[in-house]
Amino acid sequence: MTNHGMTTIALNEQEKHTRKEQILEAFRFRHATKVFDADRKIPAEDFDFILETGRLSPSSFGYEPWKFVVLQNPAIREELKAVTWGAQGTLPTASHFLLILARSSEQVRHGSAYLDYMNREVLKLPEKAEEGRKAMFRDFQVRDFGLMEHPRQLEDWAAKQTYIALGNMMTSAAQIGIDSCPIEGFHKEKAEALLREHGILGDEFSLSVMAAFGYRVQEPREKIRRCADEVVKWV
Repeated sequence: MTNHGMTTIALNEQEKHTRKEQILEAFRFRHATKVFDADRKIPAEDFDFILETGRLSPSSFGYEPWKFVVLQNPAIREELKAVTWGAQGTLPTASHFLLILARSSEQVRHGSAYLDYMNREVLKLPEKAEEGRKAMFRDFQVRDFGLMEHPRQLEDWAAKQTYIALGNMMTSAAQIGIDSCPIEGFHKEKAEALLREHGILGDEFSLSVMAAFGYRVQEPREKIRRCADEVVKWV
């Protein structure tokens, strides 16, 4: 079924129940895998699928302030390990190791060349609509969220968007039986300096978060979470 060129999925109740159970099972399956089976590699088409779910992820205003770098070079991985305490087991063993970069504060500041490019070339807004969106985004940054008070606030706003893509990629991986581990345990300044030294990171990006993908070598303990009543409130 299509609507204005978009595909929609109509499910009957049984199909819906099955789909929900499959999704929940993927969430139960997913654990932060600390060591992977170094001998097992993710098929190229499977990792392309994971990356595509990241690319298709939503972002504030649709500005996609991210870039995904798949780090497969073993020598650079070993160097990065020295400044990434949270990936001591995953950097040497992951089938695929992902660096998720966030646009710099200058790139996501209202009126920037990057945002003009997104409005005109990617979103393809008519001139009048573009002017209205630019004014709305300026008010959002200046008035609504107060993001212009310090450059780091803009960088943090961009980094928050990357976590949407990260979550989607980890979930899509789990749905096809692939393990993952999100990684924030790194020395940001030293890691970014190393990546710049290797030409991986330019001034237009900062390192937001990392993620490792592969196949577990042992079964994790049972997933533990707070009960729904503690985390959900209806008003």
